[in-house]
Parts: sequence; C-alpha cells; structure tokens
Amino acid sequence: MFSSEIIGKFKAHVTPFYFYDIELLKKTLESVQKAASPYHFMVHYALKANSNPTLLKLICEYGLGADCVSGNEVARALETGFTNDHVVFAGVGKSDEEIKYALSQSIFSLNCESIQEIQVINGIAKSLNKIANIALRINPNVNANTHKHITTGLEENKFGINLWELDQVINVIKPLQNINLIGLHFHIGSQITDLSSFKNLCIRVNEIQQWAIDKQVSIKHINMGGGLGINYNEPDQFPIPDFENYFTLFGEFLELQPNQTVHFELGRSIIAQCGNLISKVLYIKNGSSTDFVILDAGMTDLLRPALYQAYHKIENLNSTKGKKKYDIVGPVCESTDCFGKAITMPETKRGDLLAIRSAGAYGEAMSFTYNLRKIPSSIFSNNL
Repeated sequence: MFSSEIIGKFKAHVTPFYFYDIELLKKTLESVQKAASPYHFMVHYALKANSNPTLLKLICEYGLGADCVSGNEVARALETGFTNDHVVFAGVGKSDEEIKYALSQSIFSLNCESIQEIQVINGIAKSLNKIANIALRINPNVNANTHKHITTGLEENKFGINLWELDQVINVIKPLQNINLIGLHFHIGSQITDLSSFKNLCIRVNEIQQWAIDKQVSIKHINMGGGLGINYNEPDQFPIPDFENYFTLFGEFLELQPNQTVHFELGRSIIAQCGNLISKVLYIKNGSSTDFVILDAGMTDLLRPALYQAYHKIENLNSTKGKKKYDIVGPVCESTDCFGKAITMPETKRGDLLAIRSAGAYGEAMSFTYNLRKIPSSIFSNNL
C-alpha cells in the first residue's frame, strides 16, 4: 500500500492528515459501475461517509447520484457537480429550512420517515407552489446482523415507517395535493458482511410490493439502501468489496414490477479503503501491562473507535523490527481517546509515522474540534 517513495513524501506534510489513494478510488468506482450496469441499477453515493469536495467531484464523474441526509449535504452535492435529478434527501429529522431548500432545488426525492413529516412537506410545498416527490422509508424489521449502533432496520430503531402504519400513511397521502409518491426506501444498517441479510430484505420488499399492488399504489422507484461492509482486518487483501455478488443477489431475489428502477446508496464500501489517517508518534510511555504509543491524532480526527469500539488496522510506516504490544492512544483529554489496545506492532519510537487504515468513511466526515484541535488536512495520491 505505502511505497518507500510515498512514505518519504509524507514527511513534507504536517500530521495528522488524511491520505487518499485516488487510483484505488477510481478502480472501486469502475467496479461499482461494472457490477451494477447489467441490472440497470442506479447507485447514489452516501455523502455522510465522506463529503470531501475533491472526492465528490471524482465520484460524480463516474455517473453516481448523491444520497444526502442534511440540507448542507444537498448543497455540497450540487456544488460538486451532482445534478438535482440524481440527488436524494433522506433523514429522520429534516428542518423546515432544509425542506424548503431541497424543494427549491427540485431534487429527485425526499425520503420520508413519518406521517407528520409528510404533512409538513406538503404544507411547505404548497407555500412554494411546488409538488414534492417523496419516497416512503419503510422499516422492514429485518436484522442486519451488524453492530447494534449501526443497525437501522428494526422496529426498535428511530428510522422509517413501521409496516403496521402503511395503510394509515397511504390514507394520509391520498388527499395531499402537493405530494407525489414515487418510491419506497429501505436501509437496514451499515457494515453488513452477511449477504443473507440482503436476501432477507429482498423477500420482505417483495411482500411490501405485493401490498402496494393490492392497494393499487403505483411505485416507480425502489431504493434498497446500502450497508455493504468492507474488510477492516486485511485492507490490502480485499481493497475493493465484492460488488458483483452484492448486486447479483438483488438481481436474483428482488421481484420488480414493470418499468421500476432500483436505487442503492453506497458510502463506506466505495470510499473507506481509499482513505488512511497518517499520524506521528509523540511519545512512548511505559504502562503496567502494555506501553502506550501516544499519537498526534486523536478521537477528534477519527471518532469511530471511541464511539463504538470500531477496529482499524494500524501500521508503523517506519519500523519493521521486533514485536511488541502497545495501546495506541491520542492526546485528547478523554480516556476513550484510544485507537486500539494491546496491538502487536514492530518496536515503535518517537517520530515514527503510523497509518490507521480503512479510514476513508466516517473519518474526516466526523472530525471535530474538541480541545480546540484543528481539523486534519487532506492529501491526495495524485498530487502528493
């Protein structure tokens, strides 16, 4: 992954910083296109994974749409080249101002998650003399078999309209003159590596499709969400997820009606392996059971390990000699500011560069300024 030439060039940049492998991103996007095209699936990139403008412009060039969960993400998508007819706005808590902005930009769809939200959108659309295209985000009650903090498709989660509410929702929509129901939206979770979860989702969607037919509800678009996981343990062994089997599964098990279009919203699987957080060792501190490697990067730069104990492979870019166990920690004044405990690494010293791998998704996008720390810069392989 990191040649001696690249590591040498890292020394010219102030750490911590995010390093993005642009060639890997291009290969990943080509793989997505190749796997989705036989089924005419429309893929939207989920901006919440990473909204770096340089990366977004490249992703847009490959013909992907944009999946957004805030008004600012909608604006960022439009600013970086995504066309309004390929922009979807989801999220359980859209503000009035965000809805007004999305409608003023005539985006493809607002994905709605409650009866009250639909009614609010109708009122705002009426005030703007607009017709709002909406999709219903339905909670299919399908287990994603992933971490409890990133599952979204169970009745206990805050997301989506429950199955038992569907009849009521349709009755509410019918008299609304400024609402145009164009689709159904599903998303069961993130970092899903068990493809049987997606098969179960297809089966549930087929049942809901039959319900729509019985109710004479016309649905033109089916959004199957995203959630395809990556290999955090061996990022170089499997740098590009198996998009072919992923899309083939939907092609095989999803029963579509005539002229329906299927949409996906992939984020992590597209961008995660392309990004790495590069940090410098500040100190080595002796501990009771393991020594501490104290980095200049912390939870403010990569929150996932502190937030839900996520694993990222950590590599020393300057040392290959010896083996020792370390707790890899940051400088933030919180005990949860830890990237990994009892990590076996080559003997590490002050000044070594460490790479925290697979950090392209939910890394830079979630960085923040606690302790008045600076947001890390971004470095790209094509202009290193």
